[in-house]
Amino acid sequence: MAYLLTHLVDDTAAQSPDQLAFRFGNQALTYAELARQSNQLANLLRAEGVERGDRVGIYLNRCLETAVAVYGILKAGAAFVPLDPAQPVARTQYLLDNCTIKILLTNKSQRRRLPDLLTNPGPLQLVIGGEAAWTGRKLPWAAIQSMTDSTPEVRILSDDLAYIIFSSGSTGQPKGIMHSHRSGLAYARLSVDLYGVKATDVIGNFCALHFDQCTFGYFSSMLAGATTIIVSDAHTKFPVSLLQLIEQEKMTIWYSVPLVMTQMIQSGALAKHDLSALRWVKFGGEAFSPHQLVQLMAHMPNAIFSNVYGPAEVNQCTFYHIDEPPSPEAPIPLGEVWDDTEILILDAADEPVTAGEVGELLVRSSTRMLGYWRDPERTERSFFQHRKSGGPVQIFYRTGDLVCTSAGRSVAEIPRSRDVLLFMGRKDRQIKTRGYRVELEEVESILNAQPGVLEAAVYPIKNGPEGLLIHALVVSDQSLEPPAIKQGMALHLPAYSIPAEIRFVQALPRTDAGKIDRRSLQTLLA
Repeated sequence: MAYLLTHLVDDTAAQSPDQLAFRFGNQALTYAELARQSNQLANLLRAEGVERGDRVGIYLNRCLETAVAVYGILKAGAAFVPLDPAQPVARTQYLLDNCTIKILLTNKSQRRRLPDLLTNPGPLQLVIGGEAAWTGRKLPWAAIQSMTDSTPEVRILSDDLAYIIFSSGSTGQPKGIMHSHRSGLAYARLSVDLYGVKATDVIGNFCALHFDQCTFGYFSSMLAGATTIIVSDAHTKFPVSLLQLIEQEKMTIWYSVPLVMTQMIQSGALAKHDLSALRWVKFGGEAFSPHQLVQLMAHMPNAIFSNVYGPAEVNQCTFYHIDEPPSPEAPIPLGEVWDDTEILILDAADEPVTAGEVGELLVRSSTRMLGYWRDPERTERSFFQHRKSGGPVQIFYRTGDLVCTSAGRSVAEIPRSRDVLLFMGRKDRQIKTRGYRVELEEVESILNAQPGVLEAAVYPIKNGPEGLLIHALVVSDQSLEPPAIKQGMALHLPAYSIPAEIRFVQALPRTDAGKIDRRSLQTLLA
């Protein structure tokens, strides 16, 4: 019985060794090759002193090596930490230090970024796969091939740490979401069952490894024995080439943020491609315009569309399937709670709301994270202990999302009349922009730290198909220019977190209590 994520590859390799596991451009790995190469990497990591529970960094763009890296690290008993090469160097150096990463997996494509990154390597002792210009140890990726391909003898438990995904944090530093083998495998099983994933499926993996949506292509696909197509960085930049890839690979399941599909529509090339192989089109991470969804459905006639909802802390918790064009005037619901999951909707006093009332969504699921890396206080704030009728304590995750059930609302307000969850906003200042979850406090903290900035405030602004963009107001007694401020922020924040517009004002709006008046701020930025 599979109880570890590593079993996903090994079990399929034993049954269907020649089945393709991953393909990237003209390169491919069968399940047998993936099992063998991940064993070799695991044995190399063990030989280099990696022990159960250690963290190993993956500093790679979208490529075939990511699959070997993920499963090799897991088989060594360690946890993989995906690092985004596009992030500012200072941010990545912080993660290396914070996670005590001693070994980094990379490749030659990062040779331009590595020298800057390794000027302050922190705990890093070994780089595998890169041509790093530094005084520490380095090994070529080919060194993996010299190792035995037998499965390393490491006692790994299902509750052991498997991976840490970092997202924006309200303190000015990223927050690390810790998942175990158990939670990752639970997500794989639930998603395979819900979407009926089969060995004959070809899954388009659009997102990079540091984004939580990748778990469908890297875990769920492996459980089903399907093939995952890793979309190249080049394809992500050109919607037309992306459509060509979907057609060429005859993809049957697609999963991405809505923005990617919006760009496909705007390219004007949808009608030129045969997308009939698609049977599921999954989207999540931000709201999808119903009007644009209707346009997309017209060009993917055999596909059922599914709105996927769930913070990275729980992987996924609801779904809403759409097999016919929705009403253009009604927002797409979050939908139904999926299996092995329970929810609470609580008011500000942590008391259950009545049907149809708005409250915070709390989730209890087998897919829930272990907690936040090295942040017990945040973990404690995010977990709600619920005891029912004197029974054992049940742990729920506070999503911070405000929802209500469709009970008591007119049918015209939702695409269907069944009782589903509707999204009503955020409890805190966390938003989704361009498909990424961002803490506005972090952006504000970095903005306030820029030279010449006396005071600053940020706020989300609606921006058509892109959903939300970040705008900012700045108070300064110097002659500053927005490009210079953005350049300074880029040293600490990814591009999607930097305000799209910065305006200078004499003073920020304040409430009677002296706090920034967020409501007035939104009006000023509109």
